[in-house]
Amino acid sequence: MELQQKIDRITDILRRDDGISGAMHYTEQISWILFLKFLNDFEEEKEGEALLNNTRYDRIITDEFRWNQWACPKTEDGKTDVKNSKTGSDLTQFVNTKLFPYLKGFKFDLADLKSVKYKIGNIFEFMDNRIASGHTLREVLDIIDSLNFQSKDELFELSHVYENLLQGMGSDGGNSGEFYTPRAVIRAIVEVLQPKPGQTMYDGATGSCGFLIEGFDYIKNNHRNKLSTGQWKFLHEETFFGNEKTPLAYIMGVMNMILHGIESPNIYKQNTLTANIRDIQEKDRYDLIAANPPFGGKEKPQIQQNFPIQSNATELLFLQHFMKSLKKSGKAAIVVPEGVLFQTGSAFKNVKEELLSNFNVHTILSLPAGVFLPYSGVKTNVLFFDRTGATTEIWYYECNPEQKLTKNKPIQYDHLQQFVELSANRGLSSNSWIVKIADIVDTDLSAKNPNTNNDIDHLPPLEIMAHIKKNDVVIAQLMEEVEQILEEGYNG
Repeated sequence: MELQQKIDRITDILRRDDGISGAMHYTEQISWILFLKFLNDFEEEKEGEALLNNTRYDRIITDEFRWNQWACPKTEDGKTDVKNSKTGSDLTQFVNTKLFPYLKGFKFDLADLKSVKYKIGNIFEFMDNRIASGHTLREVLDIIDSLNFQSKDELFELSHVYENLLQGMGSDGGNSGEFYTPRAVIRAIVEVLQPKPGQTMYDGATGSCGFLIEGFDYIKNNHRNKLSTGQWKFLHEETFFGNEKTPLAYIMGVMNMILHGIESPNIYKQNTLTANIRDIQEKDRYDLIAANPPFGGKEKPQIQQNFPIQSNATELLFLQHFMKSLKKSGKAAIVVPEGVLFQTGSAFKNVKEELLSNFNVHTILSLPAGVFLPYSGVKTNVLFFDRTGATTEIWYYECNPEQKLTKNKPIQYDHLQQFVELSANRGLSSNSWIVKIADIVDTDLSAKNPNTNNDIDHLPPLEIMAHIKKNDVVIAQLMEEVEQILEEGYNG
């Protein structure tokens, strides 16, 4: 059975279980089982390497809780040990009352916060087995047992299959959109940032860790066979950092990074906004920042006190955090809702004034409506800025797909390819233009394409109401005329 077919088979099995409802649940449940199989294969590989090198490897997982003991025990000839394989209520009871409490206990191992053991505790702290039927769980375990995580080709293929699962969660709508930023947008952003070996990269709202994984792949693919042993080690252990406050998103993100080859990612389950940005020093900063932070949310006054410019709008707080977290000469790309560009209220104006004065906002990418459908219809932009001095002029690019984006017709990389190509030299086209900072009035950074006549003015509410009333009058007059024509037609 091909890998994608195996995962599809598992999702079909889980959909029939009473404890599972929707893509979010079955992806979550597939994740913890995949993770434990991966961990087993990882430890077996480390043990084998130690044996060859005449050294010792101490396993993280004790005998009773190893995959080959509880999940899929084997006989001496390597076949499934049917006699000792748990199923039904025996299996669910073991998983719920023994396995999960054991794994959750790892969160108290504070000796090394970067250790795989501590991360296992973090992953399982807010995770529970939702699979109600032990017979369903047995079916799933047997399929996942056939996967080989020590095979690089199979691991590579599985990472893509897992991405599809995460994308499916996003397509489900609701709150699941927080996990997934469209791959086309992520790829375009990372290609403009051009991460290099030895640089650090950070995302304060990681979701499924798409930006960090794309950064990893970019460095690996563009410097293939050129990385020294030290650079390779740095790439795996000291390059990628992130925070995620939502338990399930955290689990998905860590799992996604592991499946893409980053064994012990520096991802922490915490709310980025709880950190007082006044305490951030140069040693705490990063070379590259790429993020699609949550927007439209409201933060409590206690959280707002961590920021010099206080606001309950999460997008403004995240923007301040990222500005403060960028190293000298560092580069950032942050997705923000349209309102950040045109709103000139006190907090919005003050944050943008600081951004323009202390950072070089060299590029603004205007994304089309519908990029984040179905879970958000908010129009968004990407702010690209460097910590290299004040802004003098901004290069704008308006992404204009020929067809309207929908849930079934999402954004593709082709839609953004011209942006990536032109961005290097700030090239001008029907979709791009340059605005000097002196021509920007009252920090209004709206992307108003001078090459089209479709600009939307952001009018005050009273003027908008006046326009609506005026339109109502015109519509009423037209309706009267239509009615009169119809009446004359009937009478004739």
